[in-house]
Order: sequence, then C-alpha cells, then structure tokens
Amino acid sequence: MADLTTLWEVGLPLAGAGGGLGYAKLRAPRVFWSVAGLPAACVRFAVTYRATMDVCGLTVQPSRFRAFLVRNIARRSDVQPVPPKVRRVRGSSTGMQVTLRLPAGLEPADVIAASERLRHAWGVHSVHVVETKPGFVELRMTGYDVLRRVKMPRRRPSGQMVVPVALREDGTAFVRDYVKVPHALTLGANQSGKTMYLRNLIVGLAQLRVALVGIDCKRGVEQRRYAPRLSALAVTPEEASGLLDALVNEMEDRFDLLSDYGAADLWALPEEVRPVPIVLLVDEVAELFLVASKKDEDRRDRMVMQLIRFGQMARAAGMYLEICGQRFGSDLGKGATTLRAQLTGRVVHRVNDKQTADMGLGDIAPDAVVAATSIPPDKPGVAVAGDSSGGWSRIRTPELSADEAAAVCAQFAHRTPALPALAPYRPVIPTAVPAAGSVPLLKPNPATD
Repeated sequence: MADLTTLWEVGLPLAGAGGGLGYAKLRAPRVFWSVAGLPAACVRFAVTYRATMDVCGLTVQPSRFRAFLVRNIARRSDVQPVPPKVRRVRGSSTGMQVTLRLPAGLEPADVIAASERLRHAWGVHSVHVVETKPGFVELRMTGYDVLRRVKMPRRRPSGQMVVPVALREDGTAFVRDYVKVPHALTLGANQSGKTMYLRNLIVGLAQLRVALVGIDCKRGVEQRRYAPRLSALAVTPEEASGLLDALVNEMEDRFDLLSDYGAADLWALPEEVRPVPIVLLVDEVAELFLVASKKDEDRRDRMVMQLIRFGQMARAAGMYLEICGQRFGSDLGKGATTLRAQLTGRVVHRVNDKQTADMGLGDIAPDAVVAATSIPPDKPGVAVAGDSSGGWSRIRTPELSADEAAAVCAQFAHRTPALPALAPYRPVIPTAVPAAGSVPLLKPNPATD
C-alpha cells in the first residue's frame, strides 16, 4: 500500500509536468525549447560532436607534427581525424549558435553541404551555416519552426537607415539596410503577404528621421491611410509622373550640394547641412507601365526613364527606392529589365508561376527560385529574400493590420519633413486615426534622431 502511495505521489507530478511540456511544445514552442529542448540539444551536441563530424566527412587528417605528438608524447597508436574546433556555444529562445574554427583542408561549402545531415544528427529543426570571417563559420540551429508563429527578436538592430521587417528562418531579424542595399523589389501574388511586408516596412521607417514618398496608383487605397507620415503621395499615373519629375529635380539639387562640399554621398555631408533621406515606396509598379491609349505612351516612357535615373544615381543623394508588384519583367514594356537591374534587394512571396519567381530571383540567386515557387498558399507572409551576393533565406513578416500601421504613422507625424520641392503632392491628412494598440516600436537611436 505504501508503494502505491509513493508511486501516486511521484507519478502524478511527473504526468502533470509531461502534459505541461506537451502543451508548451504545441502552444508555446519558445518555452518548451528553453525548458527541455535546449538542454537536451546541448547534451546531444556535446556527446556526439566528434562522431557526427567524422561521419559527415567534416574531419581532416592531422598534421605530421600533431601525429608525432600523439604517438610520442601521448603514447597512443591511433591518431584520430581532426574535426572543426568548437570556439563558442550559445543558446537562445529559438535555438543554438555554435562557432567553429575550420581546420586546414575544410571550407564553409563543405559544412553547408552537410547541414541537412547535421540537422538530423542533432535533432534540431534546421541548421544554417554562415561564414563569419576567414576560417570561421557559425552554425545557426533552430529548435522549432520559427516561421510558424512569427515573434520578432527583442534586440533591435541599430544604424542610420536600418529597419527590421521580418524574421529569418534561422531566428534572426531580416532588416532593410538602405545604406548597404539602397533599392529593392518585392513581388507576390494576391493574398501572399506582400502588403503586410510593406506595412511592416512603413511602420519601421515612420519611426526614423526620413521622408516617405508614396506612389499608389490604385487611387491610394493602401497608402492614403499613412498620409500623416508621408511627405508626398501620388494616386494616379498623371500625379506619379509629376512626382517623379519633382524627385529627380530634388536629386539633382542634392548633387549640387554634394559637389559644393566635395562629398561622395549624403552621409559625408556635415550634419547641419545634410538633407533628410527620402524613401520612395511604389505600390503595384505595373500600373506605371500600362497604357490605355497611344497618347499615354509618352508619359509612360518618361516615368520609366525617371525611375531608371533614380535607381542609377539616387543612392549617393540619400534617396532610396522600394518597388512592389505582382509581376515585374520585360513583359511590362521598355525599360522594365533595365530598372530591375538597379534593384539590388529582392523579396519574392508566393507567386502564381515560375516565370515571376525567375523575374525576382533568377538573375541573382537561381537556386532560390525553387524555394519561392514552393511557398504554400496557407502561409501568407512567407517569402524568399535575396541580394546580389547570391545569398538567400526564407523570411516571414509578423501580422500587422492596416489600422495599426496607420496609427503608428499618426503617432510619428511630427517627424514628417516638409520638402518644398514636393509640397504640391503633400497628401490630405485624414481626420480620424485609430489607436496604435500594441505595435512594437523601435528603440530610440541617437544616430537617427
């Protein structure tokens, strides 16, 4: 009887703990990983590291000097192959980061090729390999699917023009760094999450010292609600043509200023004379290329020419381009391919055909096209992000309603600069704006205030 009582007293709490962990694994994966997954993964990694590296072909034969020491100093006849040396192991709420020093004879490509085998060997959701510096790689392991329920990292990146927009599949933040990647193209079919991506981008930009300029030829149905934070807005092709001319004139004035001070770009100017950066947000770019009659062709050709000039030269003037659309390629008309070549950053959401994915990623990261065409329709916001370096990753933007984005724009309306060149296109501010709610805001950064 005493044995049954003891079994009951011990087994009931254990069963409760097991049920709690099972619930946490489904509903709170961060909690489950921190409590149970991470300790188990650390033990598994430590115990099986050398054997796993050997089986995966990530070991090299020791040098003659090392073999001499083992045989004559350690008095051992068997000389073990040398795996990468573990420099640092860090745990997080989403996974583990392991820094490895590669021995002579191995390169990062070897570790990348074995990443899928490492994932299965250590029982983690994914393993991503990043070269940090020559001879060193970082294994970024995730304990669960971080893109299923997006939760942005608490630590926000800092910089002059850096905006966290989405979450990468390795658990790190995907950021738009306009100084490094000045112009970008975002593609996606209807209901793919493209608009959600743009909302998150606008919310991040609204909190910085920057002028936002919008072109939304759908009569402004999306961007008009952000009017308190927009320095200019065009809602028809006719208005867009005039606004692009004004932006190019502003760019030329800034080049004159750079020439007067002998500066290479906007950020080399003294702070007291430095103009505010400008980000041009173009929604549904195809509307700028389409023409209904012969008389519209001249306007279309001029807009395309101004966009190409903007993409080629505006970076030095602190003016950046963000283009969104469902399709973008040579089928839109003259100049489309030339403009696309200026858009270094690429983000492709779910698309309706392989040709659209090729338009966005085929010229910079061909192996990412397959990943873009395999995005399921029941996961809006999932996308493939790439750049001209050939690197790419899956990302997903957190959910954000249009009312929440509009509320943030109204909250930071005091940061909207008045640009005389764009004054004719200043939008009318709506009278009623919803409350901001629980939209995450960037931490104050002295570099951007």
